[in-house]
Amino acid sequence: MTGNPYPLGLRLAGRRVVVVGGGAVATRRVPALLDAGADVLLVAPELTPALRAHVDARRLRWEPRRFAPDDLDGAWLVQVAVDDPVAAASVSAAAAERRIFCVRADDRAAATAWTPAVTRHGPVTVAVLGGGDPRRAMTVRDAIRDLLSLRNGTLSTPAVEEGPLPHARGGRVALVGAGPGDPELITVKGWRLLTGADVVVADRLVPGLLLDELRPDVELVDASKIPYGPSRAQEEINRILVERALAGKAVVRLKGGDPYVFGRGGEELLACAAAGVPVTVVPGVTSAISVPAAAGVPVTHRAVAHEFTVVSGHVAPDSPASLVRWEALAGLRGTLVVLMGLKNLAAIAGTLVGHGKDPATPVAVVQEGTTGAQRDLRTTLGAVAADVAAAGLRPPAVVVIGDVVTALDSPAG
Repeated sequence: MTGNPYPLGLRLAGRRVVVVGGGAVATRRVPALLDAGADVLLVAPELTPALRAHVDARRLRWEPRRFAPDDLDGAWLVQVAVDDPVAAASVSAAAAERRIFCVRADDRAAATAWTPAVTRHGPVTVAVLGGGDPRRAMTVRDAIRDLLSLRNGTLSTPAVEEGPLPHARGGRVALVGAGPGDPELITVKGWRLLTGADVVVADRLVPGLLLDELRPDVELVDASKIPYGPSRAQEEINRILVERALAGKAVVRLKGGDPYVFGRGGEELLACAAAGVPVTVVPGVTSAISVPAAAGVPVTHRAVAHEFTVVSGHVAPDSPASLVRWEALAGLRGTLVVLMGLKNLAAIAGTLVGHGKDPATPVAVVQEGTTGAQRDLRTTLGAVAADVAAAGLRPPAVVVIGDVVTALDSPAG
């Protein structure tokens, strides 16, 4: 029996949704389910690092094994994100027996529900079904997004990209900053390049809802899943960017925040340039400024702070590998923003105090800023390490040290 699909908006808050599979497709589908407030059960022997991060943050429950029919007991919806047709068919059969709608990534014709092409504009969500043709749906979706942006005065005339170098075989790389976590904080140009990409190489910290808007045929490379140590992994990322571009692909390297703020965008640009691959760099909204702002903390404020300094805290202050002059930072009167510093927070705070920073200096710690999971803590430099541990805060988090932390507090009345 065939017929036109019946459009429906599912209110999934607090309702069980089962996702079978732990690969790239599940990585793209899970964020939208979490954004809807669904009670997600993920069933898969292995997970991508991005999905593992959701598990570690207790946003969903993971059963590290193969699917069993009773996994669907109590479920309202199931999404099958595996490429094994036999395994997918078994999930479909179990769903049909229980009258549960089933989305199948491997076979749309065998599914009882389809995921539409989606664009989100504040409280407005537009979902487009293209009669079973994902490309048609995404083309219409993109046109609607442009119209919505135009009505809000945010649509700029598409920039004419520079022509590819002759020896690049038509391919190119875009280093795109995805912003701090809220998917709406990507730039218009960044989003346009992302939705036109053939290959997306994504960091773990990029907003998951952006991946949900990719075309089904896009090759998604989870950069955090690449083996080896940090340096070898970066070499492999560089190789993938160059190899895909030289094969004529439009490649987007999607990075959390801004490509050049404590990322390795510069190394990736140099690798592409050495291979003759043209590169477009799209700046992103950095968490160093946006995350404090989302928590009500301006990094500068009149008569409070005329400067702010951003440092990486991933290397301990007493490590020979540290390039930060912490003793100099302790003497600054402005704002100090520390990224990637939660692991070494006790040593950082102790070093600053040891070099004369007042232990009563206000501190804010913001976890997963600009997202629905944002948590923030206000404390002092002398107590911050103990307070963060007691609150159970975890990365990613931004630490703001300085009087700006209390600059916008309402006066006592």
